[in-house]
Amino acid sequence: MQGRIPAAVFLQDLLSKDAGNRSAAKKHLLTVEKKQIKAILNSVQTSFFCSTRFPLQIRAGSGSSHLVESGTVLPVKIHMDQESGQILNLVFVWAEGGMNLKVDVPVVFKGEDVCPGLQKGGFLNKIRTSLKFLCPSEHIPSKIEVDVSNLDIEDRIFMRDIEVHPSLKLLSKNENMPICKVVPTSLGNQAPVDE
Repeated sequence: MQGRIPAAVFLQDLLSKDAGNRSAAKKHLLTVEKKQIKAILNSVQTSFFCSTRFPLQIRAGSGSSHLVESGTVLPVKIHMDQESGQILNLVFVWAEGGMNLKVDVPVVFKGEDVCPGLQKGGFLNKIRTSLKFLCPSEHIPSKIEVDVSNLDIEDRIFMRDIEVHPSLKLLSKNENMPICKVVPTSLGNQAPVDE
């Protein structure tokens, strides 16, 4: 009713499965202004929201001038009502400079309009829509661009082929997994076989 959204902010290690690694320090339950969150979502697109850092100021209460804590945060979850699209709550982690964070970075495919394999009637099978990295908070990319402009039918791009900042570490057990592949759409698109 007040135009605010419930939220939580804490250190990312609080999400750790190992209870010995969890720290409750800097944990806060708070509310954020709906109009501020909507403005941020409109400026960065919803798909890049959880890979974009933001400044956060925590005040003693709505309209209070007393600053409790401030810093930079990274959204890790946005819970929305499936029917109305309304934001139900948000989860942030602290993302100060020098902190290493695990981040799911969205993959964006470019060059589809000139891709030879697609022009021949192929289909771009987008196998991965995001990649998980461990990276310093100051080097978190909002997206990973994958250029498919030179792919032909049956060509693929693997996780190991992606170029990112050297401080980013891909968190995948198999870097030989493909991110995408151009596949034929049907057997009818292939050249006839002589008998």
